Amino acid sequence: MYSSGTTGVSKGVVLTHGNLIAMVELFVKFEASQYEYSSSKNVYLAVVPMFHIYGFSLFVVGLLSLGSTIVLMRRFDGNEAVKLIDYYGVTHFPLVPPILTTLVMIAKGATNTENSFKSLKQVSCGAAPTSRKIIEDFFQVLPHVDFIQGYGMTETTAVGTRGFNTQQCHKYCSIGLLAPNMQAKVMDWNSGSPLPPEYYGELWLKGPAIMQRYLNNDVATKMAIDKDGWLRTGDIVCFDEDGYLYVSDRLKEIIKYNGYQIAPADLEAILISHSHILDAAVIGEMDEVYGEIPVAFVVTRHGSTLNQEDVMGFVAMQVAPYKKIRKVVFTKSIPKSATGKILRRELKKLLSSSCRL
Repeated sequence: MYSSGTTGVSKGVVLTHGNLIAMVELFVKFEASQYEYSSSKNVYLAVVPMFHIYGFSLFVVGLLSLGSTIVLMRRFDGNEAVKLIDYYGVTHFPLVPPILTTLVMIAKGATNTENSFKSLKQVSCGAAPTSRKIIEDFFQVLPHVDFIQGYGMTETTAVGTRGFNTQQCHKYCSIGLLAPNMQAKVMDWNSGSPLPPEYYGELWLKGPAIMQRYLNNDVATKMAIDKDGWLRTGDIVCFDEDGYLYVSDRLKEIIKYNGYQIAPADLEAILISHSHILDAAVIGEMDEVYGEIPVAFVVTRHGSTLNQEDVMGFVAMQVAPYKKIRKVVFTKSIPKSATGKILRRELKKLLSSSCRL
């Protein structure tokens, strides 16, 4: 399969039958352990693409091994999805952040969500980080539905972490606990030393689901997997005392401003909390003085009169001085992959073309 290529060129990921078997075994342990009732009674709505590792591992391989029912949609339509949930008694809805946002908007407009979504037991979100705000909005309109997040990569055959909420431990903003038979450590990306709980660093993973190599790319393979078999994921995470992991951003996406390191996701979460902003993305722009400066791409609501100063001021009130947005670009949409990941390489192209105008 091929990696998403959100920050650069997509790479061919060589996965073996052994990787797939490991994935199925871990999937069954993780999924089946969550339910007291038979997993064969679960009904899943499939909207995520199956050419991506998320959809492939879940619908093409994983759920079939559990004997679950799968309802397929050729393409996602929010109102049609709600009809299918009601008609087929869908219990589980795996999705990505943009679809979650649409689901919340539809639920807000519903007169009786318990009737419209009465069969729905759980919504799971993956493939890209989900903001705290959209999770809070989700529980306001669908309080009877559980919500979990998970983490995986093409390079790990989709195996990584899985949300595992209980009545005693609802950590909805977490990407969950480490999958069985997988090892993980959080490494300081400067010193290469392992970090304790509550410190953010690069996530390294090791286990039977790790890819063999990148196709025809020995250099990239050596950079990704060390001699002991540890995969450098490139994702910045931390873990708490209970072992729950929290993802912040991609290491490649970190903006280095005047010696400081800024995670775009932190600024994006603040931006989309503004009532006039529908969507936002932040990238770094090269600067002769500061190295890089944070630039925000912003999609505003219809009729909004927000200007650059308004956006920059809104963020400045909530962050340290070095984290301030230095430039704002208003756009009609944020380019994203089929699974909801921001295509930052496309934003960099847009920024570079606008600079030449």
